Amino acid sequence: MAGERDFNEFYDASFGRVVGQVYAMVGSLAEAEDSVQEAFARAWQDWNKISEYGDAEAWVRSVAFRISVSSWRKTVNRFTAHRRKAGEEEELPGLSPDRLAVITALRQIAPELRQVIVLHHLLDRSVEEISRETGVPSGTVKARLVRGRKALAPQLSEFAEPAAVPRPNPKTAESAARKPKTSQRITTSHHNSSKKGVHHV
Repeated sequence: MAGERDFNEFYDASFGRVVGQVYAMVGSLAEAEDSVQEAFARAWQDWNKISEYGDAEAWVRSVAFRISVSSWRKTVNRFTAHRRKAGEEEELPGLSPDRLAVITALRQIAPELRQVIVLHHLLDRSVEEISRETGVPSGTVKARLVRGRKALAPQLSEFAEPAAVPRPNPKTAESAARKPKTSQRITTSHHNSSKKGVHHV
């Protein structure tokens, strides 16, 4: 009974949040809701074990993402059809315009890239934490982050490469420092000539 109560509290506290996170990963609100619901159902079936995990919510999120990807692979054209009607899809309530812009951009990149971008940039997970949650090596996580940022750069300014600032050439700077200051020498010479002229008068 206590286990059921704990699960219900966990579900009520985290369902909406996980749906929002998975929505960002998969780009479909209906798909996110379905996959998260299924993930919670699986969590309930093995709740005694999962409740002992350090981050049960991460387990649910990871399972929900895998369910969505598996669904895409079973129906080859499903994701393409969704992208054609993405603009007509209901958006998750409470999302800011900036977050909606991010999700719209995320729809344009591969699912595995979306997953690491969302975990790292939206949920502030470290590479090591992402590696544990997704079950892929940290090197693969880093590579996906790089590819994801590059793919998002044309659409999101925060992922664009900063403009390169020209660096001074040390030799040029040294040469300029040694070069005689002609204008000062001319002024000094003119000043001395004037003194001589006054002296002879």
